[in-house]
Amino acid sequence: MIDKAARFIAYHSKLILIIATLLLVPCAIGYFATPVNYDILSYLPKELDSVKGEVILDDVLGNSANAFVVVEGAEAYDVQKMKSGIEKINGVKSVTWTDSFLDISIPESILPDVVTDIFYSTDKKSTMMMVQFENSSASTETMAAVKQIKKLMNKQCFMSGMSAIMTDTKDLADKEAPVYIAIAIALALVALSITMSSYVLPFVLLFALGYAVIYNMGTNFFFGDISYITQSIAAILQLGVTMDYSVFLMDRYEEELKKHSDKRDAMANAISKTFVSLSGSSMTTVFGFLALCFMSFTLGLDIGVVMSKGVVLGVLSVVIVLPAMLMMLDNPIHRLRHKPHVPKFNKIVDFSVNKRKILAVIFVLLVIPAYIMNKNVNMYYDFTKALPEQMESVSGLKKLKNDFNMAMTHFVIVDETVPANEVSMMVNEFEQVDGVSNVISLNSFVGAAISESILPDSVKEICQKGGYRLMMINSVYDPTSDEGNAQIDTLLDILHKHDETGFLTGEGALGKDLVTVTARDFKVTSIISIAAIFILIAICFKSISVPIILVASIELAILINEAFSFITGAEVPFIAPTIISCVQLGATVDYAILMTSRFKEELNAGKDRISAIKDASYASCRSIFQSAIVFFVATFGVYVVCNISIVKSICAMLARGAVISALIIMIFMPALLCIFEKIISKTSYKWKVSDNEN
Repeated sequence: MIDKAARFIAYHSKLILIIATLLLVPCAIGYFATPVNYDILSYLPKELDSVKGEVILDDVLGNSANAFVVVEGAEAYDVQKMKSGIEKINGVKSVTWTDSFLDISIPESILPDVVTDIFYSTDKKSTMMMVQFENSSASTETMAAVKQIKKLMNKQCFMSGMSAIMTDTKDLADKEAPVYIAIAIALALVALSITMSSYVLPFVLLFALGYAVIYNMGTNFFFGDISYITQSIAAILQLGVTMDYSVFLMDRYEEELKKHSDKRDAMANAISKTFVSLSGSSMTTVFGFLALCFMSFTLGLDIGVVMSKGVVLGVLSVVIVLPAMLMMLDNPIHRLRHKPHVPKFNKIVDFSVNKRKILAVIFVLLVIPAYIMNKNVNMYYDFTKALPEQMESVSGLKKLKNDFNMAMTHFVIVDETVPANEVSMMVNEFEQVDGVSNVISLNSFVGAAISESILPDSVKEICQKGGYRLMMINSVYDPTSDEGNAQIDTLLDILHKHDETGFLTGEGALGKDLVTVTARDFKVTSIISIAAIFILIAICFKSISVPIILVASIELAILINEAFSFITGAEVPFIAPTIISCVQLGATVDYAILMTSRFKEELNAGKDRISAIKDASYASCRSIFQSAIVFFVATFGVYVVCNISIVKSICAMLARGAVISALIIMIFMPALLCIFEKIISKTSYKWKVSDNEN
């Protein structure tokens, strides 16, 4: 079956290319039609109380999408004029400011404390409006409304809040994503042009993989939406982890050309033999990505499914689209040749084999400090840290924090059947909690200064609707900080004392749950990825010992990679270690598999273990270097130009991981395979051992 398909591809290259190109059209349409989700917290498990509260806040109270507009040094009339303009914007539900309660002709100095505490800065030089939107924060309608509000603002105005932050995130991601791909392609071309023997071939390989990328991104339409993180890194990751498949096919084609007079027969044989090896090799990468799908924080599912699909489509493109292109461009590929510039690794291999016992000891000793440093890496869960400090919404957030003591806002949802006196007691207790700057509720406005009868319906609806009462608690603590998390625990204790069914939600509560959820997810995905790849390697080599050596080597590379973040003192986003542990293992264990497979071949050819491992390493290191260098330049280039910290950190760790994995395999793997060859032979099925041993 495979042989017949391979011959069809080789003998019908024009037809294959026409079909492959026509398929790009619906995929391109699917790509542009796929919604992108910029709300990272929406991927939290639905059973969490903080998420349930967010659903009530959104669906019942219609209050989850909000923004805060700060105006400096303006007259009350000018602020009121701006407020009126914002209220007219499509998608804006309501705007709350002092004129929602009292006439602006009342001097600020005699305004009730409840009004000044909420709507004026501590130095009384700035005032703030609360904007509520009709739709969710990540909706296109809300983002369009945010952009319209910005047009009304001048240099004295600042805006922040979840809706504003998501809008800025979208604008930045949309602006930079094409740059990432362009940089990755350009640097990959440079790397391939240097390491390959043809000027034309690098363009052909990348062009063929471009088809796979478009197929992958276009078919994401069937998932409903994808995260902006997946959108930003998917193409670069797919390019990095599947490029070596293209190189393998080309190398095999060159070998087959020497055996066949007709290049079509040579290609048919190359496809048949490459497909089998690529199917097995790609499975480790696929399972590495699939391990992310077991995260309860479903951003992992988003990345895992998209990238697993990308690897499969990459393999199919390599054995279907690439051969057709190679057939069409065979003459210029072989005519425009040059000498490749790839370093020789003989000295490294000889050193590894000759000093194998010392290197084995060093290998074991490296595990201890790498593990300790890995456990002490600083991680952040506040996704606003992922954005540039000069971004408008981030600047606005700093303004809220410094001038209004609003580093974080909690939303408390209480059943309206809770007696009024209980609610009053609850509010009083909330106000006494460390770090709470103020509590906003219906009770806050109703009193001696303001009668409930004069409160506008828009304000009443914010505070009470659909059987629930809503309170907003402003905090001076940052989300996911130790102080902020302790404050949330205290607030929850108070809430449940007065209303056992009450909910506390908002960025802080969601972030706190994010810490707990991802800590568990990291352990689960790590175990699953290691177990899955261990089993695949065990089946591939029919061995118990080989997967131990190979997985241990890449796991050490992962530990060293993450330890570098500790050494440099860098803070890494919470999702990065989980992605790295699965992706680096799945993508770079191929380096170890390649060397081990070649070692087994050399042993079966009758060589002693020293000669076998040297020859295997000489042959493998070139391919490992070429694959790692492409993976490195593609991800490192994105790291250099990226302004989104989450994407930047992931790409930095992937680039570093490719190099570290390659070095670990080239330096330590020859030593380990040589030392443990006898154990391998006894714990593996049909592992031939040469009679001539050194």
